[in-house]
Amino acid sequence: MELVGVIGGGTMGAGIAEVCAKAGSSVLVLETKEEFAAAARERIAKSINRGVTKGKITQEEADAAIARVRVTLDMEEFADRDLVIEAAPEIEALKYEIFGKLDKIVKPAGILATNTSSIPVIKIAKATSRPGQVVGVHFFNPVPVMPLVEIVVSLTTSEETVLAVTDYAKNTLRKKTVRAGDRSGFIVNALLIPYLCQAVRMLESGYATAEDIDEAMKGGCGYPMGPLTLLDTVGLDIALAAAESLYAEFAEPHYAPPALLRRMVDAGRLGKKTGRGFYEYA
Repeated sequence: MELVGVIGGGTMGAGIAEVCAKAGSSVLVLETKEEFAAAARERIAKSINRGVTKGKITQEEADAAIARVRVTLDMEEFADRDLVIEAAPEIEALKYEIFGKLDKIVKPAGILATNTSSIPVIKIAKATSRPGQVVGVHFFNPVPVMPLVEIVVSLTTSEETVLAVTDYAKNTLRKKTVRAGDRSGFIVNALLIPYLCQAVRMLESGYATAEDIDEAMKGGCGYPMGPLTLLDTVGLDIALAAAESLYAEFAEPHYAPPALLRRMVDAGRLGKKTGRGFYEYA
């Protein structure tokens, strides 16, 4: 897959564009405003050049990767893409709209993938006339660092599509892949979200401080970071959307979003990206 499109140049979209460009693909990123496009260009270049500082790639390799990325405001330019990966906000109606438009623009052989962390892929595939070529390709944040990609297979996804995206993720992007069925949350979030929600409930009840909850899970379970730090890293809005999707599908109490999580999102305390979540960031 030499020609890759990415919908959205935010944290996840920029990370996906970066790993695809460094792997040799020509990458086209879609943004909605010029100011967002400029921010996406800067975000991608800064991250790639960080690899030079750390000695992971040469300046020549970084320059070549940056040159393979182009940001546009025009979705019509995606007509020639072999693979388009959507990394828009976790809003089902928005994703449905995006895939409906992509279906009319992208060449018939093109594969349409979603990076959704919790919305069932079949709900997105229904927006297209090519449900067999719609698949979940779920990366994890930060994309250049995290080794895993979940390949999410809906009831209509063709085996040919699954094999193509798995091959690209494994052999071109050098990621580890797991295959998941099309249930909300897939594998990772279906297990992770109840853990994160329970940590918020524990803090909310006054059972322990944020620092002690995080330190306990790091020291007692060997986790690299505690659940509340992880929530700040992922983004509280992203975690809330995932919890809501899981609870809507399964109606199980451990998926229900805690009230404190909702209030923090309402207050704009989304974690590291806003400078304040369960902790404060400079």
